[in-house]
Amino acid sequence: MFGALRVLVVDDHPVFRAALRAMLDATEGVEVAGEAADGLTAVADAGRLEPDVVLMDLNLPGLDGVEATRRIVNASPHTGVLMLTMFENEAAVFAAMRAGARGYLLKGARNEQIIRAVRVIGDGEAIFSPAIATRVLSLLGTATPRDESFPRLTLREKEIMLLIARGMGNASIAEELVLSQKTVRNHVSHIFRKLRVTDRTQAIAKAKEAGIARSE
Repeated sequence: MFGALRVLVVDDHPVFRAALRAMLDATEGVEVAGEAADGLTAVADAGRLEPDVVLMDLNLPGLDGVEATRRIVNASPHTGVLMLTMFENEAAVFAAMRAGARGYLLKGARNEQIIRAVRVIGDGEAIFSPAIATRVLSLLGTATPRDESFPRLTLREKEIMLLIARGMGNASIAEELVLSQKTVRNHVSHIFRKLRVTDRTQAIAKAKEAGIARSE
């Protein structure tokens, strides 16, 4: 990449945003292209400033970080989005990935970790914190299931299965994943059919046996 890496900082907390800016301003080869305190402004600024990387918070007023990421990536696929947030639950991670984020770090990350992630994403690669990467690999079922006969669920079905295992009903799952309840019901029916079970209790037990959902 030629010239400085241009970064758009998006966070609704002015003190944290200022700290990020100060850190980036002090980093050789990195330039802060702008700041935004909400999702709509982030989308507009990304289109206007054309940054290489967007440091994106998840919980933003007006338009959340996931939807802002989706709009930015759809409009400018070359722009890399790094989620920098306090949320580390499975649904948040997968939602960010589906929206097109190339990285996911927690706000407790060290400055050098954030800078490294910005540079990696600026080079067109993806990066996740070790804890998030381990969780993603586990949720994606990269390890061989203990039950080889366990049917292969789609990524969305695994995501819903994990929420079922956490005791969430269809309405809560629909709200969590921003889906209609009808869509969730259809996915749950597909999961039950693939697992050859008739209720949630049986599905959870079978998924845990296969390593799809964690045992508590």
